[in-house]
Amino acid sequence: MPALPSLPFPPPSVLLPGSLRRRIGERLAHFRVPDFTVPAPLAKLAGRLPQQPPTLALTLALNLALDRILPRDTLAPLSGRHLQMRVLDAGLRLDFTLADKGFQRAAPAAGDGKPDLVISATTRDFIALALREEDPDTLFFSRRLRMEGDTELGLLVKNTLDAVDWDALKAKLGLGR
Repeated sequence: MPALPSLPFPPPSVLLPGSLRRRIGERLAHFRVPDFTVPAPLAKLAGRLPQQPPTLALTLALNLALDRILPRDTLAPLSGRHLQMRVLDAGLRLDFTLADKGFQRAAPAAGDGKPDLVISATTRDFIALALREEDPDTLFFSRRLRMEGDTELGLLVKNTLDAVDWDALKAKLGLGR
């Protein structure tokens, strides 16, 4: 059976009619992540499940951003370093590293081995950080974002997040305000 021809995927900006795209943009411009916490029974269950699927989702997202909005040369000090993202209210511990081919899952630290950098926050705070609703400094100084381990790596991660031009990214995706 012959393979189907691949169709070019249109940018998000042409998938919706102009008026609908404009209304969605206006609502998103005023959207605020509500205060919430993952329920304790769900967090307990998530903490017992394999951490590989959420870690793979995280590394996929980071790799999509790598070289597009996260400059590889700036992140060079992260190469080969064990990083861990802890989602406190969800019971998740996501271990990853930056290798030659991009971000990948890292084996959890065994015994007394500790990750080089641990970044901890709640689900809500990580979402707010990703949506640029909160900046890393505000979360850090209000003790809602914690970094443990190598201070230089922590500053590198924080400064990289601050340097990302989110408005340019939104414009590329056709999500401008």
